[in-house]
Amino acid sequence: MNQHQLEELAGKLAGGTLTVAEFLRQLPYSPDIATTSATIDIDRHRRCGYPEVVYASGKSDDALIEILGRLIDAGAPILATRVSAEQAAAVAGRLPQLHYNATAGTLRGIPAKTAVDRHGTVAVVTAGTSDIPVAEEARETLDWMGVDVKMIHDVGVAGPHRLPAQLPLLQQCDAVVVVAGMEGALPSVVGGYVACPVVAVPTSVGYGAAFGGVAALLGMLNSCASNVTVVNIDAGFKGGYVAGLIAQRTASSASREMASPTSEVNAPTGRD
Repeated sequence: MNQHQLEELAGKLAGGTLTVAEFLRQLPYSPDIATTSATIDIDRHRRCGYPEVVYASGKSDDALIEILGRLIDAGAPILATRVSAEQAAAVAGRLPQLHYNATAGTLRGIPAKTAVDRHGTVAVVTAGTSDIPVAEEARETLDWMGVDVKMIHDVGVAGPHRLPAQLPLLQQCDAVVVVAGMEGALPSVVGGYVACPVVAVPTSVGYGAAFGGVAALLGMLNSCASNVTVVNIDAGFKGGYVAGLIAQRTASSASREMASPTSEVNAPTGRD
């Protein structure tokens, strides 16, 4: 679009013959930012509700720093997953505003002066302590999304007496993420107690016959609990993200129902 066309478009907006939405649609706009090693999708927030998440594994320090820096310049809330300690140390020297969770392997940061509206509640449940790194990735994801998170640890089926004490909390949630390895039985048990969706995350925790999480994955896929759905092995980010979407849509729907005026229906009284 040349200068004359842009001035003509602005004149229509000022004259009231063009709406703001129509004006913005006709502006020249590229949804991508190119770096030396990546093409960053800065329009994803508008299309999908959340900005692009960076998968750090396999990226050089310079590439990761450049990608995260461009996202920060675009005003995007930052989440990077599978970040090694070495990568985090390199990033900290250039982008100190980002927080590193060593257990989760994530980098996260919210632009200054950005208010995070909290919607929905998700519980992240682990079968055992060894599942915590994957659960922490889910927690970081949910926190980045603006979802309230409740953490419940070490309530696996080897000690079934530990779960009932947590049921009042679980039954108040909009969704539950259950992280488990070994035979992966915990999501089915949790699913039998709650009325919300349960997102099962199999982990690679277990001995040889666990096949690096495949046994847990297959067990979860074969769950007889109707409200259980399953993501990939060690995929804390995906489990958290899906549960966050469910929780936020549930909370938004409830808010709309409370805000909408109820129409009164006059029942017949039996009198003329």
